[in-house]
Amino acid sequence: MTTPRTTTVTPTPPNTPPNPSPKALSAARTTATTTRVLRQLTHDPRTIALLLLIPCVMLLLLRYVFDGNPRTFDSIGASLLGIFPLITMFLVTSIATLRERTSGTLERLLAMPLGKGDLIAGYALAFGTLAIIQSALATGLAVWFLGLDVTGSPWLLLLVALLDALLGTALGLFVSAFAASEFQAIQFMPAVIFPQLLLCGLFTPRDTMHPVLETISDVLPMSYAVDGMNEVLHHTDMTATFVRDALIVAGCALLVLALGAATLRRRTA
Repeated sequence: MTTPRTTTVTPTPPNTPPNPSPKALSAARTTATTTRVLRQLTHDPRTIALLLLIPCVMLLLLRYVFDGNPRTFDSIGASLLGIFPLITMFLVTSIATLRERTSGTLERLLAMPLGKGDLIAGYALAFGTLAIIQSALATGLAVWFLGLDVTGSPWLLLLVALLDALLGTALGLFVSAFAASEFQAIQFMPAVIFPQLLLCGLFTPRDTMHPVLETISDVLPMSYAVDGMNEVLHHTDMTATFVRDALIVAGCALLVLALGAATLRRRTA
C-alpha cells in the first residue's frame, strides 16, 4: 500500500506587495533623475543650442525687423519674451520625453522603486534649470542689449519668462503621452500652442475679439503670461494684476505637471 505524498505550502505573508511603489517624493530619487536627464542633454549640443540660443536669435531678428520703428519692438518685445521660451521648451521637452517613452526607458524606471512624483519632479527640475538659463539670456539680451523699454523691473520680466518656460515644459511632458513618434509630437504644436498664440492678445487686444474667442482666451494660460508682461511694461511697481497673472501661469504649470504624472504608467504587465 502506497502512502500518499503530502506537499507543504508556505503561505505568502499577507499585505506584502512584491515591489512596493514609493508614494512620497524623495529628494535623493528626484535629484538622481534630474542629474540623469541633464547628463543626457549635455551629450546633445544641438538641443542645448535650440534651448538657449533660438529665443535670443528670434528676439535679435525681431528688433532689427522693426529697426525703423523701435516703439513697435517695445510694444510686442516683452510679450514675445515670454512666448518664445514657452514654445522652445514645449518642443524640446515633448520630443525628449517621447524618446524615453518609446525606447522603454520610462517603463524600466517605473519598474524600479521610483515614484511618479519623483520622475515628474526630476524632469521638471532638469528642464527648469535650462529654462532659468534660457530666460536669463533672453531677458538680458532684450533689456540691456536690444534696448527694450520697460517701465517696471526687468526681474519681473524674468520671472514671467521663467514661468512661461516651466509651463512649456509641463505641456511638453503631458502631450508626449499621446504621441507615438517625434513627428506626432511636433504635430501637437498647432493644436496646443498656435490657438494660444492667436488668442493671447499679442496681435489685438482680447477685449476687441469676438465674445466667444474672448471667453476662450480667458481660460488659456498664455493670455495671462502676455498680460503679466504688459503689466511690467507699463507699471513701475508690482501690481495686483501682475501677481494674479503670475499665479495663474504657475498654477497651470503645476496642474499640467500633475496631469503628466497621471499619464506615467507601465504598458506591460
